[in-house]
Amino acid sequence: MKLLRHGPRGHERPGLVDHQGVMRDLSAQIGDICAADLSPARLARLRSVEIDTLPVVAPGTRLSVPWHGMSKFVCVGLNYKDHAAEAKMALPAEPILFLKASSALTGPNDPVVLPQGAEKGDWEVELGVVIGTRARCVAEADALAHVAGYCVVNDVSERAFQLERGGTWDKGKGCDTFGPVGPWLVTADEVPDPQKLSLWLDVSGERMQDGSTADMVFGVAQLVSYVSRFMTLEPGDLIATGTPAGVGMGRQRFLKAGDTLRLGIAGLGEQSTTVHAWDAALIDRVHGAH
Repeated sequence: MKLLRHGPRGHERPGLVDHQGVMRDLSAQIGDICAADLSPARLARLRSVEIDTLPVVAPGTRLSVPWHGMSKFVCVGLNYKDHAAEAKMALPAEPILFLKASSALTGPNDPVVLPQGAEKGDWEVELGVVIGTRARCVAEADALAHVAGYCVVNDVSERAFQLERGGTWDKGKGCDTFGPVGPWLVTADEVPDPQKLSLWLDVSGERMQDGSTADMVFGVAQLVSYVSRFMTLEPGDLIATGTPAGVGMGRQRFLKAGDTLRLGIAGLGEQSTTVHAWDAALIDRVHGAH
């Protein structure tokens, strides 16, 4: 299934994509798509719905983060060899973990707003892994059984804040609007091998990133197992698994107001958004979109 949430901010409704690619409304079957609805039993119940009888969602309707109730937004740094090389950083012996603020979450096509004082805004297309059942100290062999599905993530960054302001990476990663997620949550049964997905990103029509999850240093099963040793992963938690080469930091080309971002992952959909300069009123309109 391809699950989604649609509608104005704060009034999102549940939905899915049918076999013809048409968005359908699920409001009569479920109040919202929450973390608890990502369990195997509840997903099985949704699969039993007669999709063709569901109301059609109007094309162009705003999409939000595809599920509600994420408690942790975990990210992995330098998880592609070519990206570590372009960043001139050593390949990690173990996964590099950092957290992105949940207030960074936005829908896949909502505006990206550069923070006040931004100098080096950047982009990162990433495979997102969505947890469906609690994972605590799980073995790598069992890790994928805890995954509800996958999604597209743009780990938007402000490199000057991240790398030149001291402390951890978090201050350059967790700014408002820096976490576009979606358009859909694609359930794991539709992604037989998460290490065989192409992913790409364009900035203002120019292809910047063009990679494959086959090139990850640490694969999805390794990451879920590893992260679960340090924190309990709850249903609805999201792991962004790193980005391939082609980011602005490597190209010395950073985001500016008016840039457009288009990005996608094979089978998981596409995002399209516009970059804006700092605008407190726009932040207020976007903030809380999840």
